[in-house]
Amino acid sequence: MEQGSSGLRRLFREVAKFGAVGGAGVLVNLGVFNLVRQATDLQVVRASVIATVVAIVFNYVGFRYFTYRDRDKSRRTREMSLFLLFSVIGLVIENGVLYTATYGFGWDSSLQSNIFKFLGIGIATLFRFWSYRTWVFRALPVREGPVVAGGATMAGERPRQRVP
Repeated sequence: MEQGSSGLRRLFREVAKFGAVGGAGVLVNLGVFNLVRQATDLQVVRASVIATVVAIVFNYVGFRYFTYRDRDKSRRTREMSLFLLFSVIGLVIENGVLYTATYGFGWDSSLQSNIFKFLGIGIATLFRFWSYRTWVFRALPVREGPVVAGGATMAGERPRQRVP
């Protein structure tokens, strides 16, 4: 039972950190979206794609150095490739919702665009959370067992990196 509640606490902290970075990313995304729409004549979905790309870059930095800073860093190229792959899928989900609302239903006022942009972000966020934690920012292996002389760790703690 103790390990179960410890796992729930870790998951809660992870969700909270993911939410903090993601929340800031939503603000960046919506801010850039509205700035591009006001400053240019780009169509709504093109402005949204630009905003999503800016938010993806912002979120990668936040996830790597805040949310998942304790995760495996040994395969950075693989991590970035998977992050980009899943981010592009999230971009399609997010902007597919906006595209459908705008061109499928004709809901293209500024308020409607922001509502459906936000809805698309929410749906894509569920996919991103699952994919990032499962495939991109993989957890380091956990060693089980009591503390003993010679450096073994307590159950549930990550192993310490040995310096050669």
